[in-house]
This record gives sequence, C-alpha cells and structure tokens, in this order.
Amino acid sequence: MSKKTNYSYVGIAFIILVFGIIFIPKIIDRINKDDITRNGSRSEDVSTTSIEKSNKSDLAYLEINGKPKKVPAFSFTNQEGETITNKDYLGKVYVVEFFFTTCPTICPIMNRNLVEVQNQFLGFENFGVASFTITPEVDTPEVLKAYAEKYGITNPNWHLMTGNEEAIYKLANEGFNLYTAKDETVEGGFEHSGNFALIDKEGFIRSRKDDFGNPLIFYNGLVPEAVGVDEDGISQEITILKEDITKLLQE
Repeated sequence: MSKKTNYSYVGIAFIILVFGIIFIPKIIDRINKDDITRNGSRSEDVSTTSIEKSNKSDLAYLEINGKPKKVPAFSFTNQEGETITNKDYLGKVYVVEFFFTTCPTICPIMNRNLVEVQNQFLGFENFGVASFTITPEVDTPEVLKAYAEKYGITNPNWHLMTGNEEAIYKLANEGFNLYTAKDETVEGGFEHSGNFALIDKEGFIRSRKDDFGNPLIFYNGLVPEAVGVDEDGISQEITILKEDITKLLQE
C-alpha cells in the first residue's frame, strides 16, 4: 500500500474524529433539553384532540334556521328559596319538564318516571333535572319542597322552580317548544306537554334520531319503563332517555 493511500485513511479518520468531538455533544445536549420530547408532545397533542372530537356522541341537535338551539336565559326560585338560572346548569346534562303540583293526570306519572331516571344516575354530580311549574301562584317554594319530599326527589341538581307566570309560559312554548296553555275545559284546567327535553353540558337541546335521520327532539314521559307499551300502543322512552343521558355525560 502506498504512502498516499495511508495519508487518505488518516485524513478520513481525522474528519470522523472532529465530527464526533463537535456534533455528538450537541446532539446529547438537545436530548437533555427535551427537544425530541417536545416533538413527541406535539404528536400527543394531535392525538388528544382527535380523541376529544371522537367523544362527541351521535345525538342530534335541535336546529332552528340551520342553527343549534340553545336554552334561553332564565331565572326562577327553587324549592329551597334559591335563585336558579340557566348558568347553574352549564357543565351538567339535564332533563326539562313543565308540570304543576295539583295536576290530577299526567304530572304524577312524569315525575315518578323522572325519579327512576334520577335513581339511575345517583352520585353523578353533573346530572340534573329542571322542573318548571305552570301554576306559580299556587306552587310556592314551600309547596314545591313538600312535593319533592313526597316523590323522593333527592338530587341536589333537581330544581323545582316557580316565578313569573308569563316568563314560564314563554320559556315552555318558545324556549323549549313544549306546549303549555291554560284550558278550563280539560281536567286540572291546564294543558301541557308530557314530553321531556334533554339538554347537554353546553346548554343545547339534544336527542337521538328517528328511522329517517330526523331528531326525535323530545322524549315521551308518560309511559313507565316497566309498562313497555301502553294501551294506546305507545312505547315507553325512559330507557332511551337514560341511554342518551349516559352518552351526553361521556361527552
């Protein structure tokens, strides 16, 4: 082998040595400063975002003019004499009903069904019920509290609310699209929907879709879960209400 060739090998070895001396410490320093870890964190952030998006359930929004309908602002007095507003329900999944304590027909059925729902979600601090009386002149906080005790209402987020009559009727008919009206020709003197509305943590009205892909909007509150199908052939919807509450709690 010639001396020229030996010089070439020596030169290459020298270059490798210099590279190691200069660049390897820098690479080690970058690792110590978590540069590579930060790149990994960015990947984790992306995957976390994807998981959060995938947590959104398949429940539909009630849309008005192409926009999801949100619960309007309200402020009433509950059975404890406390002022309760729509903001108190933010971050919670809740069921809405309109009723009155002297109702001789559908209200007892509705509230027994809601107590069953309540008992399904015992211990869930982010679940509640909003019950609005349509006879506020009769249903004072004291009357509502006695009614709550009678039916076994124990969830601290179940507020039975009373207040301005005009505001309550407007909230029912326009805010939740749950029909409510005075009618002296019917038993009890009032007509009101026997349906429940389901509200998500952000205050939007939600429901599952029917066989045609349209939102059910409301849940029938008049057929007990144990009955299954009533004498008119109407199926109970308490089971699907419980299922959909669970979906929203997981969002």
